[in-house]
Amino acid sequence: MPSLDHPVDTLILPGLNGSPEGHWQRHWARDNPDSRVVEQYDWACPDRGRWLEELARQVEMIGRDVWLVGHSLGCVLAAHFAESPLATRIRGALLVAPCDLDATETLHPCIVRFGAMPLRRLPFPTLVVGSLNDPYMPLDRLRRTARAWGSDLIDIGAAGHINVASGFGRWAAGHDFLELLKERSALASVADERLFTRAVAGAGLALN
Repeated sequence: MPSLDHPVDTLILPGLNGSPEGHWQRHWARDNPDSRVVEQYDWACPDRGRWLEELARQVEMIGRDVWLVGHSLGCVLAAHFAESPLATRIRGALLVAPCDLDATETLHPCIVRFGAMPLRRLPFPTLVVGSLNDPYMPLDRLRRTARAWGSDLIDIGAAGHINVASGFGRWAAGHDFLELLKERSALASVADERLFTRAVAGAGLALN
């Protein structure tokens, strides 16, 4: 649990089956006392309504604006949360390896109850980090989804689903991507957004 000396400002959103021990999201929560994992009642059979209720409860409980860090179905949860009145409390979202719901249904039939893929522009700043060979999100759909959400998109090469199975443990670069999102958010109102593109191109971020 976060220390009382460090108010929570980042909510971490795992996907289907949660993020197991060793996943970069679990490392993130341990390494950052201002972060908290949103623990869902049922990781194995995700239900959009109940997952949204728990995320809303956490945002309300914190009582201040927060950042979201989603992985896989957690990214889709963040996109659906854009419809909530509490979306005004979201400062921005780092969305790593978002899953396509059709692809996820093919891989896990009759498990995920999340409705249609949300494809509306999101009302808060977002950065999508994706992979060229993610079995849960074909590259063409990744580009289309990022465009629909109004997100900046960075692909980090052939990185699978950017999870433990594809070799991502602590993944220090994830922190760097969130910092880039925060920088972009701060600059957006005062500078050309191309500054963010140049920052990404010159950042030299490592995968692990």
